[in-house]
Amino acid sequence: MRPVLKLLAAGALAAPLLAGCVVYSNEAGETVRVNMGDVKFTAAEAIRGARIEDGALVVRVDSNGCTQTSDFELSVADGSPADITLKRTREDMCKALVADGVELRWTYADLGLEPGTPTRILNPLK
Repeated sequence: MRPVLKLLAAGALAAPLLAGCVVYSNEAGETVRVNMGDVKFTAAEAIRGARIEDGALVVRVDSNGCTQTSDFELSVADGSPADITLKRTREDMCKALVADGVELRWTYADLGLEPGTPTRILNPLK
């Protein structure tokens, strides 16, 4: 029984290491982290809206005045359409009142997708 528990523990520890992740800087110099593959987040950010505009994903999210794209990690799962999930990794601790939130933008290149690839946002709407 003990070897089975060790094997299960080793598998649980190794699972996060097997998920693909790409980290790079985009044209604006901000750090962008995109997880590739079938990675599901447990705490997806509730968004106000999303659209594709000029070859980029534009998402409106809540903000206290300091929210930026580098505060989010994106999961992109291949498929038709490609499933995209946003997770906030850094809380916005500023004190401004931004009633309409802010729009954040990721190009298809930022997402690791070919231009025009059909996409679907899995985040809940607010």
